[in-house]
Amino acid sequence: MEFDHSLMPVITTGKELNEADSAMILLHGRYSNSSDILSLAQFIHSPGMHFMAPQAAGGSWYPFSFMDPEQANQPGLDNALSVISSLVNKIAEAGIPQEKTYLLGFSQGACLALEFAARNGNKYGGVFGLSGGLIGDKPDTSKYSGHFGGSPVFLGCSVRDSHIPAARVKEAAWYFEKAGATVNMKLYKDLGHEISKNELDIVNTIILNNGQI
Repeated sequence: MEFDHSLMPVITTGKELNEADSAMILLHGRYSNSSDILSLAQFIHSPGMHFMAPQAAGGSWYPFSFMDPEQANQPGLDNALSVISSLVNKIAEAGIPQEKTYLLGFSQGACLALEFAARNGNKYGGVFGLSGGLIGDKPDTSKYSGHFGGSPVFLGCSVRDSHIPAARVKEAAWYFEKAGATVNMKLYKDLGHEISKNELDIVNTIILNNGQI
């Protein structure tokens, strides 16, 4: 397979999984790496949390823009989604409840995190899409399922992001609200294609408040 992400390593930090009370999957952006996104763990204030960051084959979860037709990004996209699914299952097998499981991604990783969550609606501790939107030229809602039961979904992005149109962030907010999530969307005027301190503050507040925005 051209994009066999399952053969790539998953690096971890924080509390050991079998001792943790919560877990977060962090997904890096295009041409970045798992070490880079995992470095965010030092800014997340949850001493009982286990952090895991998978590595994309070739540094990219799928080859083209998230706004291209979904089929153009196969088989990389489905393979990437299966990697997240296996990590979610691993967290559950360790005895950590779904409501203590968090997904966080930046850029391409944010798109992937949001797409996985939309297809697997559940009571998550939090879903954090930092500069991302749902995948496809028009998101295929027939593939989306489940209900979020008030789970917090935070969407942060610059209004002038050259990769992520604000309209696609708003579209994702609309879908997650419709599917029962509690959505907080912030469109920043003074931000580039990057993660801001304010975004991490919001992530920390949601975790500290046990999944409440």
